[in-house]
Amino acid sequence: MAIGTKELAIVELDAFENERLAEELKKAKAELFNLRFQSATGQLESHGRVRQVKRDIARIYTVLRERELGIRATPAAAPAPAKKKSTKKTEQADAAAETKEA
Repeated sequence: MAIGTKELAIVELDAFENERLAEELKKAKAELFNLRFQSATGQLESHGRVRQVKRDIARIYTVLRERELGIRATPAAAPAPAKKKSTKKTEQADAAAETKEA
């Protein structure tokens, strides 16, 4: 099995949108910085974790680049949930709230 976290497998990364991938990339880079700092100060307990995080970062960059080149499809945005039919009472309450705010 490939080294890396189970949450950031290629199958999981395919389901993420570009914004979420950017967030995951930022988190992984911050974690790598912290791990390198721990390694330099002699406090690192798991040296294998550095390798895992590096590979996760590489996977994220790969998915982003493949989407940019059109090799990998960007996931379709989830359809917005249908709005419930509102009753007159809720419409009146919303209107009253708007007039109070103004």
